Amino acid sequence: MTNQPVEAPRPKGGESEKITINLGPVDLGQIDLLVEEGFYSNRTDLIRTAIRNQLAIHAQVVSETVTRRALVLGLQHFSRRDLEAALAANERLNIHVLGLASIAADVSAELALATIESVVVLGAFHASPAVKAALAGRIS
Repeated sequence: MTNQPVEAPRPKGGESEKITINLGPVDLGQIDLLVEEGFYSNRTDLIRTAIRNQLAIHAQVVSETVTRRALVLGLQHFSRRDLEAALAANERLNIHVLGLASIAADVSAELALATIESVVVLGAFHASPAVKAALAGRIS
């Protein structure tokens, strides 16, 4: 099977996101062989391990880029109360996250438009369909 869904490592305090990868039969066969030989419990275990190893190799670059681009690393959640406070203070939010950014389900599209200037998320962005549609032009 070449379209094996792979679940990314679970970020602290957040949900997992599923990804799909395509592998050639030789690569897939080698993975299956390593699983059969007991090196990994299943295909997903091998793929997660490989991803973590690559992320560890590039950890310094990630850290420097997070700092340079002023990204929040991890989970950032915005409640209706957070956005109402920003509106009352006449503030516009620029959401820049490496990880998971989420906007509460009870946030209206109008409130999001009035308070959120831009959304840049490397990872996952969770919001209601109405909020995502309203912010579509501000999401990059």
